[in-house]
Amino acid sequence: MTGTTTVAVSHGTKEQLRQLGEKGESYEQIIQKLVKKAGLKELDKRWNKILKEDTFISLEEL
Repeated sequence: MTGTTTVAVSHGTKEQLRQLGEKGESYEQIIQKLVKKAGLKELDKRWNKILKEDTFISLEEL
């Protein structure tokens, strides 16, 4: 790690993070997994929007 900071969360949120993690996994690792999943979900949402709203041409038309 290049540095650390403290992030205040409620006891309930801390418990939810603990439940999402696996044995031996740090809160840092759990949060990193969640951020990665959120990023992938957002990327998927963007691609689906492009597929739904944009017009495509076939290779034969090029």
